[in-house]
Amino acid sequence: MHSAALLIDGAWAPASGEATFDRIDPVSRQVATRAAAASVEDAVHAANIAARTFPAWSNTPPSERRACLNAAADRLLERMDDFAETVMAETGGTRSWSDYNCRLAASILREAASATTHMNGEVIPADRPETFAMGLRQPCGVVLGIAPWNAPVVLATRALAVPLACGNTVVLKASELCPRTHGLLGDVLAEAGLPAGSVNIIHTNQERAPQIVEALIAHPAVRRINFTGSTRVGRIVAETAARHLKRCILGLSGKAPMIVLDDADIDAAIDAAAFGAFFHQGQICMSTERIVICDSIADEFVDRFGHRAQSMRAGDPRDTSCVLGAMITEQAAQRLKGLIDDAVVKGAQLVTGGRQEGVFVDPTVLDRVSPDMRVYYEESFGPLASIIRVADVEEAVSVANDTEFGLAASIFSRDVARALDLAKRLETGACHINGATIYDEPQMPFGGVKASGYGHFGGRAGIEEFTELRWITLQTGRETYPI
Repeated sequence: MHSAALLIDGAWAPASGEATFDRIDPVSRQVATRAAAASVEDAVHAANIAARTFPAWSNTPPSERRACLNAAADRLLERMDDFAETVMAETGGTRSWSDYNCRLAASILREAASATTHMNGEVIPADRPETFAMGLRQPCGVVLGIAPWNAPVVLATRALAVPLACGNTVVLKASELCPRTHGLLGDVLAEAGLPAGSVNIIHTNQERAPQIVEALIAHPAVRRINFTGSTRVGRIVAETAARHLKRCILGLSGKAPMIVLDDADIDAAIDAAAFGAFFHQGQICMSTERIVICDSIADEFVDRFGHRAQSMRAGDPRDTSCVLGAMITEQAAQRLKGLIDDAVVKGAQLVTGGRQEGVFVDPTVLDRVSPDMRVYYEESFGPLASIIRVADVEEAVSVANDTEFGLAASIFSRDVARALDLAKRLETGACHINGATIYDEPQMPFGGVKASGYGHFGGRAGIEEFTELRWITLQTGRETYPI
């Protein structure tokens, strides 16, 4: 069993009253981590420390911020073994998933390091004589980051990296499902030389989380709320932030479609579908939940894709031959099994999979999914691919957009012009032609539409989210006023 303390003002400390909670290993059912359970007072203290540290950190030269973030990327990669052990124990993810997280998180830190000198403003022509006008981007203050468990290293890093690069300080509310994983990131940043108080990490149990998040959003020094998680919780965060007139960046749920047109490279589409639907047990917001396929090639695709899925089986992530690990909780696995059973009862064909034993669910393919089934609209967040057959491109667009979510999509076609035209009609924040729905690079403007959230992470878009745009003028001559 490992422990996870609170990181406040550069020191690891227990919660008030020594309160703790346990994170149970979903596979072994043993205690994986005993974490400090912060009180509202602990959280407010962390925000106060971040506010106190902000003036000095925001005035740190860009080269120093860049050096710290690059050092953090180096240190993160050096500690991949530690992250892998913890990711497996706390979330049931495989070694390959943890390593993928670490490599992408290191890239996010390096991209953020490069952004320290890209907080560009502009000179704006003024319509008043002898006036010099500028639009300047400046750090906004304290950023509250709320990170989930499913891509624990990537999403916690994303909650920290660009805000820090822009000169903000951060309070990270870690997930109660992976407290030590998020705590390790705090270790990495401290070892990289970030000053005490620039990053503060709060753990708490599920019961206290709503009160702590509300207190942090209400804190006068908190100027941005950066939340990644479910749409259900995202709505609560957004409503709370709105009451305090705080700006949110929300990365929420998805129901990604992969459209396979009649001229698609079927081999490439099957490869992308298997990766997109089953990687990390389908517990990724960009996972391929719906395969929208033209009738003329559907039989061949379903037969071959079913065989690919059948070759994979969920198991203990500590087994080095394991491709798929555990789902985050048995309740999540049971909910997925309920979606599968509901679809089969209502006429879907179970091509392969459907086995659920505890936290393990084998890759599952359902054919002929229709709107009367729960899985057609609900985010499954598990290793389940729904096949929806369509007659033509027009129906494919209609089906792909027939969801409240709009995060990622992909299209497979050899006719690039047709695919580009189709991509413009999809109601998603990202669309990848002849590629998987799961795709992320730290310099890209990543974000969703509709119930998948708003705001963007990455690149120049991320800088704009975590800075204030200010108008400053310099009067070089004497102004004449009307009174």
